[in-house]
Amino acid sequence: MSTGRLTIDLDALAANWRALDAVSAPTVETAAVVKANGYGLGIGPVARKLAAQGVRRFFVAVAEEGQMLRRALGDGVEINVFSGHMPGDTEILRQLNLVPMINSIDQMLVHAETLPGHPFGVQLDTGMNRLGMEPGEWAALRDIALDLGPTLLMSHLACADDPDHPMNRHQLQTFREMTDGLDVPRSLSATGGILLGPEFHFEVTRPGIGLYGALPFEEAQPVAYLDLPVIQTREIAAGETVGYGNSWTAPHPATIATLSGGYADGIHRIMGPKTAFFAGEIPCPVRGRISMDLIGVDVTHLEDIPDTLTLLGHQQGVDQLADNAGTIGYEILTSLGNRFTRRQIG
Repeated sequence: MSTGRLTIDLDALAANWRALDAVSAPTVETAAVVKANGYGLGIGPVARKLAAQGVRRFFVAVAEEGQMLRRALGDGVEINVFSGHMPGDTEILRQLNLVPMINSIDQMLVHAETLPGHPFGVQLDTGMNRLGMEPGEWAALRDIALDLGPTLLMSHLACADDPDHPMNRHQLQTFREMTDGLDVPRSLSATGGILLGPEFHFEVTRPGIGLYGALPFEEAQPVAYLDLPVIQTREIAAGETVGYGNSWTAPHPATIATLSGGYADGIHRIMGPKTAFFAGEIPCPVRGRISMDLIGVDVTHLEDIPDTLTLLGHQQGVDQLADNAGTIGYEILTSLGNRFTRRQIG
């Protein structure tokens, strides 16, 4: 094997969904967000596992993802599209019975004209200034939209990963002002919002990142494991350098393993100085720069050189790698490359 092996633990994914579902009140429907190819782990296997747990409402970013999801799951589940009804989406929405989350008056007009009677939801902007209708726009369109029968009213929290941030309360209040008294299911919370408590749950929650083993769901089980094969080892003398730019100089004789993988696979170059691979429980630090396809790792202290070393595992999770790269777990997961051999367990 000359490529890395990415193992996806679908049982852990299912356990994470059940745990987040249990946090919500019994009357709340727990959906699932599977955009970005199931956060990089494969939309088909991920969605089928979640559907087997009882998920009947899924969310994707764009209609093309909805197309892939419908092929994976068939009929019997609701697929909501965050980007709404975009130009060119009409036939995909119609043929695959996708539900666009309408974001503007223009989208509402297009939807009503091209797909009369077709289900839709409405996304409301409660302060994030990203997608959705602002309060004034919604006030002007609300009665017309309600007459057309939306399936869901939703918004998105900007700061839910920080429970004490005042923006959470501001958005909750704004969402209530825009939707209280309307006989339509509502959804405000993704993973972070679920953890803020029942006040934020409404009728539908839509966990995303927490399903895949990352913060802000601290109790999440890890879902992704990544092992890279050792292509070659070499002995270097004190004073010799490793990799591009002579960025690491050996202070003493060392054994360096060259691994198959690099930034083309989503192992970000910037994480190198703070990152180690693992031989069992033994850390082996990266030496030199992470390059496109290869990574140098110090294995001087190992009695035996294994065939593979672990980057993602119980020793080091998604969020630790994210910290090493100065980013977030979302980016680590969704960057994992297509060259890896993928294996699902569970």
